[in-house]
Amino acid sequence: MLLICLSWLYVLFTVVNLGVVVDKITRSTSDNIVTYSFKGLFLATIIASCWAIFGRINWEFHTILLLFNIVFTLKYRSEIKAIYQSFYVSLLSLSKPLALFLCLNILLICAQCASIPFLIDNETYYIQTIKWLNEYGLVKGLANLHIFFGQTSGWHIAQSAFNFSFLYSNFNDLSGFCLILGNLFAIQKLNAFFSNSNKTYLIVGLLPIANVLLFQFISAPSPDIAVYTISFIVFFYFIENYKDCSSDAFKTLVILVLLMMYCKPTTFLMALLPLCLLVIHFKTLSHQLFWCFTMAVIILGLYITKNTLLTGYPLFPLTSGDWNTYDFKVPRQLVDFYFNEKRMYRFFLTQEEYQSLSLVQKYGKWFSINTVSGLFNGLSVLLAIVLPLFIKKLATRRAFWWLYTLMIVQLVLLLTTSPQYRFFIHFTLFFAFVLASLIIKGKNTITLLLYASVVPVVVTLFFPLNYSRLTQNQLIWKNSNFSKRNLVFPYQNSKLKTTFHTVINGNLTYYSPDSTTFFWANGNGALPCVNEAQLDYFGTRFHFVPQQRSEDIGDGFYAKKWLEND
Repeated sequence: MLLICLSWLYVLFTVVNLGVVVDKITRSTSDNIVTYSFKGLFLATIIASCWAIFGRINWEFHTILLLFNIVFTLKYRSEIKAIYQSFYVSLLSLSKPLALFLCLNILLICAQCASIPFLIDNETYYIQTIKWLNEYGLVKGLANLHIFFGQTSGWHIAQSAFNFSFLYSNFNDLSGFCLILGNLFAIQKLNAFFSNSNKTYLIVGLLPIANVLLFQFISAPSPDIAVYTISFIVFFYFIENYKDCSSDAFKTLVILVLLMMYCKPTTFLMALLPLCLLVIHFKTLSHQLFWCFTMAVIILGLYITKNTLLTGYPLFPLTSGDWNTYDFKVPRQLVDFYFNEKRMYRFFLTQEEYQSLSLVQKYGKWFSINTVSGLFNGLSVLLAIVLPLFIKKLATRRAFWWLYTLMIVQLVLLLTTSPQYRFFIHFTLFFAFVLASLIIKGKNTITLLLYASVVPVVVTLFFPLNYSRLTQNQLIWKNSNFSKRNLVFPYQNSKLKTTFHTVINGNLTYYSPDSTTFFWANGNGALPCVNEAQLDYFGTRFHFVPQQRSEDIGDGFYAKKWLEND
């Protein structure tokens, strides 16, 4: 826990410095330390992504990054000093209850990050994805080894730049740092609401109430937490600048949206928000098009390059835009299987069952998948129905109508592709807080609600619970608790307690977890690591087996066609 806090101090120092550089490049000015930090994360992610194309993100990368830090600190010391002074003043301006609540939340976030990782995706590909980036960078055809590696996110690249693997092996906590930034932003806006009574400040300020949910994502490097946190900041800037948008706010909005899209491509509709402001305030913002277009092209270029190197498909998991044939390209049969099987899994149906259901029956299944998913799915639909009755009561209702429309479109798209509530929950939470802002009145009531939200966080963090009645997924029936053993040193990056054995298949030598480990799991095995049962299954069903492109595993993998008489 203590080590995580120390690592976060260095991360904060770095991203604030880089945030100042972004403002210098784009000729803009941020208005608080949170936006400086996210701009810095944006630049750090771009730098790390470019670096990973050519080599590993390891001590060599950090040496250069440290030199940059020193140079930027000396060159922009007055601006950087002003940021910290402004931050200190803003902390002093917080009411005592809010200041105490913020400190308590920071401690709880740190404790959660030091505890056992909870997310299943952490065991299937988060850990391994980041290890590959730390040891080899972006490896050609890596998805041939495990199809999930093709989902390497911009957030995983950012995490690989800040997990300091060459010093210590148990740092994978950038999501927790991100949530602290989100809570800080929310508390500052809530404190301002007590003076200006602006409903938008209250809506965003209620974000910490959702910590009991968000905490489940922060002990692993999940890109979802970046989406949830950044989206609230994006919504705030969009609403506040809808009628009169400054160039600084517009650039900030563009950067935040690009960062979010690079972390989670399913958020691509968020790009409509800065586009909307551009159309409304074209005369004011048209001269900012060069910088915004340049940043968008950089992110798009990195996204296409990343996907092409890992899978051979520029828009993976989509197979469209497949204009070249690479020897390391993942066979289309495997990509189609992955996409279809993933969709079946979200409904807990076989392919035959899914195809036999009507559209209405599929939506009915969507509501009854399990208690948690069904609850949030139902809440999302309920909000979509009732919100039009309340939006007209808001001062900036046109801006809210835009967000509402975006929510409806996003909901429809996800229903037909990947019906997971976590891909949509930032809208659900935001509009739930919109309704709450129309009901909640009084500083004392809001403060009491904030502190009441800490209780379930403490319970889930420090007491063992069984979630079997909430979800069908047996892998997350038990929550992960904090232990006093992790006060200084955090728990290891994987919660799997498994052994690994060496398997030789052709020219590929890999490490496989024991046979009791679930199908997609890799855990924290040495590279290259993949479940033997998984490779046997794909070899038998599709007659493809991964092989090394050369003796060096850093040179990547290709799918070899396997014949039964081989």
